[in-house]
Amino acid sequence: MRILFMGTPDFAVASLKRLVEDGHEICGVFTQPDKPKNRGHKMQFPPVKEYALEQGLTVYQPLKMRDGEAFSIVQELNPELIVVAAYGKILPEDILNYPKYGSINVHSSLLPKYRGAAPINWAILNDEKETGVSIMYMVKELDAGDVLHVLKTEIGAEEDLPSLWSRLSDLGAQALAETLPMLEDGTAVRTPQDESQVTYASMLSREMSPIDWNKPARAIDCQVRGLIPWPCATAEIAGTRFKVYRTAPGQATDKAPGTVLSAGKKGIEVACGNGESLYITELQAEGGKRMAASAYLLGHPIEV
Repeated sequence: MRILFMGTPDFAVASLKRLVEDGHEICGVFTQPDKPKNRGHKMQFPPVKEYALEQGLTVYQPLKMRDGEAFSIVQELNPELIVVAAYGKILPEDILNYPKYGSINVHSSLLPKYRGAAPINWAILNDEKETGVSIMYMVKELDAGDVLHVLKTEIGAEEDLPSLWSRLSDLGAQALAETLPMLEDGTAVRTPQDESQVTYASMLSREMSPIDWNKPARAIDCQVRGLIPWPCATAEIAGTRFKVYRTAPGQATDKAPGTVLSAGKKGIEVACGNGESLYITELQAEGGKRMAASAYLLGHPIEV
């Protein structure tokens, strides 16, 4: 199949790689513009662009999608299908409807739950036990098209965003590979989404970072795992502000939420709002490096 691929971060690379390996004709790759990174502000290619160039594919990085330039490129490439995976731009209807087989999206949730920008994060933040990938037709409304194929996976009790992100990236590639033959032979079944079950996964912000110790220990643990690597859960302890990267269950306590109960080999134990405590086991002090809490405590003892 002649395919125009659109994607940007590492999540999308697995899908593009699978299309290449399965022998599809990739007539072009759309990805976001290069961005400066770190203090040197050196321009860095998006992961999809890096892989595409390695494969000798033609890369396009339009700044806008509605000024006619992008549509002209699509017309020139004349794809049979557009495949989108975490592209990061909204496509106008003239582009969505141009290909013979339309445009499909690799979305990292079990639609209609978690439409929007950060479905993987919110599945962890809300302590979901299961998630997955949906292959859907793209329509004007965000993530609202008919679903073609779904693959599910359990979320590990201690799984963080980077781990689940990686697994869903591979699962998305698999779901995509299983969908395309059904599109080609006309056996793909379109399942409309149940609008009564729709939820949205809003964009993340730094306002979500501060830990509220009045919350239950499990909710705080989900916050920590769901906000890695950005914006990260944060806490101020003994006058120092930390990013918190990993926690572990503590024990029953009658101390006030936020009280430091112990600080040693197990980490920093803090009382939470449900009569339980939580150990901070991995952290990063402001201006410092990410490390085990026990290692930090060797040079920076905290008074209990």
